[in-house]
Amino acid sequence: MEQWIFASGTFWALVPPIVAIALALLTKEVYSSLFAGVVIGALFISQGSFPTFLDSIFKNGLVAKVSDPWNVGILLFLVILGTMVALMNRVGGSAAFGEWAKKRIKTKTGAQLATICLGILIFIDDYFNCLTVGSVMRPITDKYKVSHEKLSYLIDSTAAPVCIIAPISSWAAAVSGFVEGEDGLGLFIKAIPFNFYALFTLLAIFLVVFWKIDFGAMKKFESAVEIAAAKREEPVVPEGRGKVMDLVLPIVLLIVFCTIGMIYTGGFFASGKEAKGFVDAFGASDASIGLVLGSFAALVLTVILYVSRGVLRFGKCMECLPAGFKAMVPAILILSLAWTLKGVTDTLGAKEFVAGVVSGSAASFMNFMPAIIFVIAAFLAFATGTSWGTFGILIPIVVAAFGGVDYSLMVISISACMAGAVCGDHCSPISDTTIMASAGAQCEHVNHVNTQLPYVLYVAGVSFVTFIIAGFTRSAVISLILGASMIVGGLFLIKKRMRK
Repeated sequence: MEQWIFASGTFWALVPPIVAIALALLTKEVYSSLFAGVVIGALFISQGSFPTFLDSIFKNGLVAKVSDPWNVGILLFLVILGTMVALMNRVGGSAAFGEWAKKRIKTKTGAQLATICLGILIFIDDYFNCLTVGSVMRPITDKYKVSHEKLSYLIDSTAAPVCIIAPISSWAAAVSGFVEGEDGLGLFIKAIPFNFYALFTLLAIFLVVFWKIDFGAMKKFESAVEIAAAKREEPVVPEGRGKVMDLVLPIVLLIVFCTIGMIYTGGFFASGKEAKGFVDAFGASDASIGLVLGSFAALVLTVILYVSRGVLRFGKCMECLPAGFKAMVPAILILSLAWTLKGVTDTLGAKEFVAGVVSGSAASFMNFMPAIIFVIAAFLAFATGTSWGTFGILIPIVVAAFGGVDYSLMVISISACMAGAVCGDHCSPISDTTIMASAGAQCEHVNHVNTQLPYVLYVAGVSFVTFIIAGFTRSAVISLILGASMIVGGLFLIKKRMRK
């Protein structure tokens, strides 16, 4: 029992995810690394009791997490999206869109910019963003020899960073729900100009594409993209004579019906006093259920569209169901293990440990608190693989510490919490969004993490300095100008050094 007290609510609670991440980066093997983290956490929990050890891994771990209603919804959403991608490929919609895009996108830079712009436009949800952008743009980026690692980086950099600065998104809804006693959506909007990591990430990817800056592990994959392309699976040969509309219309249906599904779960279509406005309904939505409802409706209509036009027979459409599921199996396995590892970490008291660290330092480092919160949020999200869990832990602490005392510092600190959570989530091998970005680009997951990490660390370093500036100046304009100058100047120096 003494050992349990020693482990619970202390730094030991973060040891299992840290070990899992270190093993994944060292061995390049994700599944066994995640499972090793789960086993270590189960050993801490069991304290020598073998039945408790087994229950922690399976009954209260894998089985409980995979059967969680929210997680089941996400897995169903993955399978449905995988099925839709298989349908669009088989009918020839993806190939037709690729041919159409080839006439308008003439360069490798143009293909990457189109990927970024599409990622920015799909701001509703990061999961939806990763898989949709990947399925649409992968044929085009393949043509212009953009590595799947680079595509993963572009997708990941326009998923969570865009969602966290979009007032109408599942992320805005989540953040607003964690702010008790305050106007959640109003605070979220006021925090957008101070969300330095998200804003600087978007600036950085445009500069990286325009200036052709590939450094670290990314340079190796971009240089060897022709060799890597030869090892990829052959694309599915279309069985139908699809047109561009056979890809564009299903994507539009997905966006429209996923939006409708989310506001439906938030009470937009309720009757009487229970009915909510669009923004309020979005804030109260259940993204997991909403995305399943919307994607299923889009899938049914897509099948009806293809069959009625005679471009694909109904039997062939149904064959895409197992094909779509098969394509998503790696992502489903990684997500299931990552969720289990997060559950073990929560049981060990990671939330209590981080809450104690933040609340204990709030009084003596007021002006430095945004930068400190940014680092703590980034570390917690990196270790646990969840942005939303980090919001849930830190935002209530920030509101309690600064609410009614220093409103402007509270806004900046909430921004720091969101920025740090996205940063840590962005580079964590066990992050849902990182896993989705790998799946969307059909990239080896560990390769995606390794190639993206140098870019993330550079933007994170600039963001940390910028949060220090913001803590003293309380000015978004001054902080953004100085931070953006550091991003531009630093990447320009990297570009010059690459030429030499």
